[in-house]
Amino acid sequence: MKFETFQAGVWQQRYQYKSFEPVPVNHAWIWEDPAINALLENANRALGELNAFSLIVPDIDLFIEMHVVKEAQTSSRIEGTQTGIDEALMAEEQILPEKRDDWREVRNYIDAVNSAIGELKHLPLSNRLLKQTHAILMQGVRGDHKQPGEFRISQNWIGGSSLTDAVFIPPHPDGVAELMGDMEKFWHNEEIVVPHLIRVAISHYQFETIHPFLDGNGRIGRLLIPLYLVSHGLLAKPSLYLSDFFERNRASYYDALMRVRISNDLAHWVKFFLSGVAETASKGRDAFRQILSLRNEVEQAVLGLGKRARLAHQALNYLYQKPIITAQDMERALGISTPTANTLIRELMRIGILIEITGQQRGRAYAFDRYLSLFVS
Repeated sequence: MKFETFQAGVWQQRYQYKSFEPVPVNHAWIWEDPAINALLENANRALGELNAFSLIVPDIDLFIEMHVVKEAQTSSRIEGTQTGIDEALMAEEQILPEKRDDWREVRNYIDAVNSAIGELKHLPLSNRLLKQTHAILMQGVRGDHKQPGEFRISQNWIGGSSLTDAVFIPPHPDGVAELMGDMEKFWHNEEIVVPHLIRVAISHYQFETIHPFLDGNGRIGRLLIPLYLVSHGLLAKPSLYLSDFFERNRASYYDALMRVRISNDLAHWVKFFLSGVAETASKGRDAFRQILSLRNEVEQAVLGLGKRARLAHQALNYLYQKPIITAQDMERALGISTPTANTLIRELMRIGILIEITGQQRGRAYAFDRYLSLFVS
């Protein structure tokens, strides 16, 4: 299929509305636009540089956890939740009651990402995996009554208050399973020569167009990107998430998707997507450099704590994964007494690693703010 002659699908008349029925994607793709080749080269180079950090940074999983938290907070923000990254790192009892619904959605997303990445060790990227991930995402939150973990069997829509005033109406539910099956074959079809970044660009567009679930499609569709890259070996660790790029360019993102459906302009979407990969991978590479620089600095600082240096080093490894903590968190994580935890926190505050962020006498929380700031856009 050639980008320049691509026909995205047809509008099918239903009772009182028209649904968009996209064409299958599991076939070879070619294009004439040389700009796509240049953008593909840039994106692959940036992705390779990002992946190199995943391979050479010691204890990389300590830092990947914060990438996951950042992605969960940003991807959920696109859907309207108001949880900040600092709140996402706190325990539920520390969250104001009126903000806990949003907080649970973000925490569910974190659990969903971690579960999906873990499952890739045993399962290939598949619709089965996406359904499992969706069930975790929807558990116990708004939308938990909308068939969690199952493809929809009723019509949904995007924008507007009903089918009559919707901005976009995805395909009829009768065709969802077949379309998703076609896309799964596309992910693993070795008989066609299509670069992986082109495949994942087309797959994200197709997923968001099919909108296979009644809720949570945006988050699962964005998560599909790192899942594809990890499952096909382009990334050793899940270190690339495009939600921040999509959120900062939200109007352009939605416009690029709709241009495919309305004007068959797949090339425009692919170029937008590749630009996002290149920019995001470059930012991720720079963030790893900053993390390494900060790590060297703070680990030198804790060497000056004498007999407490070993315990402080253990505390740093915990803080890289959870940069907002309480004294009780420190006790549990390190298996130390309350007085020892309080003394250790005071020492980490003295050398500028932790700051107190609640201003309370009881239930105080502390932040590794210089590290946390690397993930706040």
